[in-house]
Amino acid sequence: MALSEIDRSLLERCLHKKPRAWEDFVDRFMGLIVHVVNHTAQARSVRLTPEDRDDFCAEVFLNLIRDDFAILRRFRGQSSLATYLTVVARRIVVHQILGRKQASPLSVEIVHPASQISPHAEPPPEQRIDNQEEVERLLQLLEGTEAQVVRMYHLEGKSYQEIGAEVGLAENSIGPILSRARAKLRQFSVEAGKR
Repeated sequence: MALSEIDRSLLERCLHKKPRAWEDFVDRFMGLIVHVVNHTAQARSVRLTPEDRDDFCAEVFLNLIRDDFAILRRFRGQSSLATYLTVVARRIVVHQILGRKQASPLSVEIVHPASQISPHAEPPPEQRIDNQEEVERLLQLLEGTEAQVVRMYHLEGKSYQEIGAEVGLAENSIGPILSRARAKLRQFSVEAGKR
């Protein structure tokens, strides 16, 4: 879905720092950001307090205005603004959850359902590849479903369950696909190092 004229105008107003532009932006996308925060936490079996939810939403908006709206300036309009913000917000929230877990294990309660104890259980989010360049390099080596799964997991921050539902695969097949993809990247790196 392409960028709508309403969102294009709102984005331009924000980037040019027009009066009330940022307030209008927050009003328009607050519901989306709250939904992404809730959904991302739920997908990772994290229980949020209302204060946590407010903190995560604030962190997303702070990231959007940081460095003179750098994240919004990188938006190329190849999708809807809502889609772009969903991906950005999900990455920020995952990063925040991990940061809180490491800083104070009690601040965010992690719930481990029995289903995650299987050999194909989803690894903790800290095992995601954080370096976007590394993911992009990996995506150049892959195609089809494998590339789609890597993109959704590492760039969009989706859970195994979400990916399986979207690509039509069993949830327990996502882990092995990601493992094979990472093995290809390691092999490529080794071969590139020999050249």
